[in-house]
Amino acid sequence: MAVASTATLVIGLITAAAVAVLPATAASAAPKPSESELRAQLKQLNGKVDKLIEKYNLKRVELAKAQQAAEDAKERLAAADQTLADAEQRVADIARMRYQNQDPSVPAFLLTRDGSGAALLEQLTAEQQALARTVAKARDEKKKAADAAAALATKIAADAKQVTEQREEAQDVIKDIQKKLQDLVPFGPGRNSDGSWAPELPTGSDNITARTRLMKAEVEKNFQLPYTVGCFRSGSSGEHPLGRACDFMMSTGGTFPSAANNALGDRIAEWALKNKAKLGVKYVIWKQRINSGTGWRSMSDRGSITENHYDHVHISMN
Repeated sequence: MAVASTATLVIGLITAAAVAVLPATAASAAPKPSESELRAQLKQLNGKVDKLIEKYNLKRVELAKAQQAAEDAKERLAAADQTLADAEQRVADIARMRYQNQDPSVPAFLLTRDGSGAALLEQLTAEQQALARTVAKARDEKKKAADAAAALATKIAADAKQVTEQREEAQDVIKDIQKKLQDLVPFGPGRNSDGSWAPELPTGSDNITARTRLMKAEVEKNFQLPYTVGCFRSGSSGEHPLGRACDFMMSTGGTFPSAANNALGDRIAEWALKNKAKLGVKYVIWKQRINSGTGWRSMSDRGSITENHYDHVHISMN
């Protein structure tokens, strides 16, 4: 019995140790966030980044105002210094002439009509003292403005560093979420083991293939489209009548898109090419260029904004 009990104890200890070192099972691991949750996080973080940038710009504006105030004070001080120097020179000239003439009275050409040279000198002295007080005040204002600007610059530098760190942190999280969203892009149906794509027939009331329908849905999910999307079109060449292409309009048609929609078209084209292997994209045409995954190539002029694909992104599928 003792041997059996010892053996049982040893087996129990080995089992407990094994359980302790085993990794957490899928059931105990934290569940992965859903696509809607990831998109909500992304929206929240984008808002956070915008607020950080806004705060940073406001700080920069405050600093610029403080620096301008310091420059204005410096100019006022320079003007006051020059005025004081002129006044001091005037008084010095009077004193020198009195000394040279060995006459305690003010030179005749400086006398007032009633001969009150002392009154004139007193007036000049008072003027000099007033100017001295003005300069002292200007110097004090300049020092205060300079000290305030320096303190603000130090604070803004610290704030800017913190804002930059927060922005970079948020952008890192955004990149992580975008990567996770990218991983959520599904594979198009009909992909063969060698990476090629099996032919598909158009189905449904929209007369497009399942792969085309999936691509269209993913674009609509990932981008806020400003205008309509046209896919099936009869009586034309290319993939449209086969149900294997869609046009994502960036303007009302026949006109150049706005700057914002032009940038949106760039992002859609880039996204489609990035997910080419997953979705089964054959090529993308945008702004008189075509890209089948090996880089953009220029196309010949077809004579109009629409025919040259300046107003819409064309995505063809395998």
